[in-house]
Amino acid sequence: MYERKILGIIKKNLGNSQIIILTGARQTGKTTILAQLNSYLTDKGEVAFFITLEDPSVLAALNEHPEKIFQFIRTGKKRIFLLMDEIQYLKDPSNFLKLLNDKYRQTIKIIATGSSAFYMDVKFTDSLAGRKRIFELYPLDFEEFLVFRSHEDLIAEWNEIRKKSDYVSSERKVIESLFDEYLTFGGYPAVVTENDPEEKKVILKELFSSYLKRDTIEAGVQNQDKFYNLMVLLAHQCGSLLNTNELAGTLKLSVTAVENYIRILIKCFHVSLVKPFFTNIRKELTKMPKAYFNDTGFRNIIINQFSGIMQRTDRGVLIENYAYIRLRQLSDPDIIRYWRTADGNEVDFIVPESPGNGFAIEVKFDQSEFKLSRYKKFTTLYPGFDLTCRAYQSDSNSGNIIGL
Repeated sequence: MYERKILGIIKKNLGNSQIIILTGARQTGKTTILAQLNSYLTDKGEVAFFITLEDPSVLAALNEHPEKIFQFIRTGKKRIFLLMDEIQYLKDPSNFLKLLNDKYRQTIKIIATGSSAFYMDVKFTDSLAGRKRIFELYPLDFEEFLVFRSHEDLIAEWNEIRKKSDYVSSERKVIESLFDEYLTFGGYPAVVTENDPEEKKVILKELFSSYLKRDTIEAGVQNQDKFYNLMVLLAHQCGSLLNTNELAGTLKLSVTAVENYIRILIKCFHVSLVKPFFTNIRKELTKMPKAYFNDTGFRNIIINQFSGIMQRTDRGVLIENYAYIRLRQLSDPDIIRYWRTADGNEVDFIVPESPGNGFAIEVKFDQSEFKLSRYKKFTTLYPGFDLTCRAYQSDSNSGNIIGL
């Protein structure tokens, strides 16, 4: 069974007293990680208990009182590990975790998963401040994709290709083919491990339908048709300015309803917003963010577009969305910005590293479309930011967005 990178990070946090909470979109592998952690602890001779809150008898007992947990686990002189799946189903998960952590932190280490960030956000109050560490699980990145496709032997070559556009590799075509597959179908584990392209589409459709049926109901969405139409609009406008007034008019919804729907999409880990970067708000236009999807396959199922990258009219948008996903893996997503001025100058991504310094990336499908002279205004205003282009296709017809 393949392991996600985040599992290694969680293992390093097993020794402290903080509650570990693993959250993320449905079907990204949270339950699998909990099961792998259970096996890892058992193999080390530790005492671990795996509890799922999808079991109605367990849920009913724990909703009565947190200490009913001792009906299902036992403690001794040695600290035990309590692995709890779908913690958000509890009526008051915050109180449950606070009580157990405050009274039993020396004897019980809690690791919990929760599918919906919307519910985690609402129910997990500040009473857990300082008591928890939250890890967010997204669909597979491209390196994990290679591992899950049994091509871990190509990771070293991919790293060389992404560092040098002129790097000569006998595996380049294979890697480019796999990268195109990743762009098209995304990184949900069940999709990645399926070989048949048509079956991949079926799995993606099921994932999307499950999301509409479960997460939107739990989040209290009143009009699923308009919520779906909003997702379609966002998928087609990916990387464009997010104008909630315009969206509200198109959907015949209030601005408040549109903003709430977008918040749900963010909290359920399907969409992320990138805010503008500016120092002079009068000249560097707009407070409007840009929206990106956290998985390209999820976006593609919404618009029902699975053509190869070279046949797509939205290929530039798809590459830009991938660039955001990659940047989110490499940087703190909260600091990623874009730059745009009132007279139309724009740079796709800005990543500050210190005051006045950082790096900037312009994303193009074809490297030949990038002319540094067109960005003179930005480079003059921000000399401390190194501006580079990342393109799918270079002059030598070899891809290099692979290597952002």
